[in-house]
Amino acid sequence: MNDQKNFIIAIVLSIAVLFAFQYFMPSAPKKVEPQNASQVTQHTTTPQVVVSQPLTREEAVKTAPHRLQIQSSSVKGSINLEGALFDDLTLLRYRETVNPKSPEIILLSPQNAPNAYYARLGWTGQQGTFPNEKTLWQSNGLNLTPQTPVTLTWDNGQGLTFHQIISIDDHYMFTITQKVSNTGTTPVTLSPQGFLARQGEPKTSGFFILHEGPVGVFNGKLHDPSFDDLAKTGTLQNPRGKGWFGLTDKYWLGALVPDPKAEISSFYTRQGTGEATLITAQYQRDPQTLEPGKSIEVTDHFFAGAKVLRLLDGYEETLGITHFDLAVDFGWFYFLTKPIFYALEFLKGILGNFGLAILALTVLIKFIFFPLANKSYESMARMKNLQPEIEKVRERYADDRMKMNEKVMELYKKEKVNPLAGCLPMIIQIPVFFALYKVLFVSIEMRHAPFYGWIHDLSAPDPTTIFNLFGLIPWDPPSFLMIGAWPIIMGITMFLQQKLSPPPADPVQAKMFLFMPIFFTYLLAQFPAGLVIYWAWNNALSIAQQWVIMKRSERKKARHVKREAV
Repeated sequence: MNDQKNFIIAIVLSIAVLFAFQYFMPSAPKKVEPQNASQVTQHTTTPQVVVSQPLTREEAVKTAPHRLQIQSSSVKGSINLEGALFDDLTLLRYRETVNPKSPEIILLSPQNAPNAYYARLGWTGQQGTFPNEKTLWQSNGLNLTPQTPVTLTWDNGQGLTFHQIISIDDHYMFTITQKVSNTGTTPVTLSPQGFLARQGEPKTSGFFILHEGPVGVFNGKLHDPSFDDLAKTGTLQNPRGKGWFGLTDKYWLGALVPDPKAEISSFYTRQGTGEATLITAQYQRDPQTLEPGKSIEVTDHFFAGAKVLRLLDGYEETLGITHFDLAVDFGWFYFLTKPIFYALEFLKGILGNFGLAILALTVLIKFIFFPLANKSYESMARMKNLQPEIEKVRERYADDRMKMNEKVMELYKKEKVNPLAGCLPMIIQIPVFFALYKVLFVSIEMRHAPFYGWIHDLSAPDPTTIFNLFGLIPWDPPSFLMIGAWPIIMGITMFLQQKLSPPPADPVQAKMFLFMPIFFTYLLAQFPAGLVIYWAWNNALSIAQQWVIMKRSERKKARHVKREAV
């Protein structure tokens, strides 16, 4: 039983280790080469910090009178024709809270608005004048929709005419085809470029298992330095090569997506403090020489929207964006987390509810590991039947602990009992638990997904608490006292499952085991409700399976005793 006690403790602690692993281990190597960034920045149009003005967002939008309206089933907003800035975008499918009347999610905002967030694609070069953030473009239309792309035009008066053909799909991807024509008499060298800028002190969810901030994939590898990394150096150079990059929140993403076949040089910068902080993601493609009478055309993309996994995977297939799904922070257990997500989404499509999908997935996982769990519970049943003989051994060798353990192990060997077998179901449960936790925590598909009764958001903790009698008393306890109905149900199922297991002979161990359901009830009360429902349902299925095996073992033992008596 000593081995079993130590093993159980190790299993309990392993959950904490998994979370600590996510915190202390970086999810990818980060290249920090601030000195090399000057090679790119010397010709790149870099956005500047704008001191916050006493304007609301609506007022800031109206201060730019030349705007091209954006409208689709997923977004609405506008493009500022002064600078061809993507600086006004609202996500129509998502709201700030579960209340359907709460405000829609605002992603992009103008430079002089609170929490400014904007992007621009263009050109840079050494010869002549190139469009910048003050350039007023002419548009051939007033509305950008998935059915009606628009063309922006600007003539620099020096022989170069610039065109931007902008289109949007039904979701969150803008396609920008840029064309430059040289009607002058001399060749011009120029480079396509783009930037994404975000003003204001970055606000993150504050969870160490979640990455928010710079993110990108270069040459097939994920690079996700933190805001803190960027604050230390001021500039972070990305690996040169093919890729995409941007700034990610928990559920939302702004990403610059150059042509997947194009080599780019890119970097992040941070300047200023507080509300004057400006974080940028910038890139530049290789220079091209434009001869007189010729034209150059390049096509790049800009993503601004929700990190819907199936949508991101679709862009990888249709546009060739390598590992675009890594914008969703599935972590080191990606190989397990992503399949679990798709399994849940498939089951949700059949059952119509993510909560029911979690219950169904638990049954499927139980079915897959049924033979292994059966052997484990059979061993536990035999071990429980051995308890009287084990107690006799402990009493006989109470003064010789080494001899006592030796005799107990001999008894286990004789009866073909594995004292650690009862831990196997918990071992299996841990990686599934953690992967499901990541799915519930980072997937926007789980955001505001309801279950039944009082659970209106499976990705949030159970909103009830026993300390106000689940809402009967008009009092809102502090967060550390929020222990809801589902965590209590989970704790009860854990306690019942414990009662079916062989009890520790040591009174200290017995008290420790008795405390475990209480500990897990309090711990999981702060976790997403969907995860607590999974754990409680998994315990209930385990209890049923274990009870059947225990009863079968008792009947078998009774028949054996009866035969010996005869």
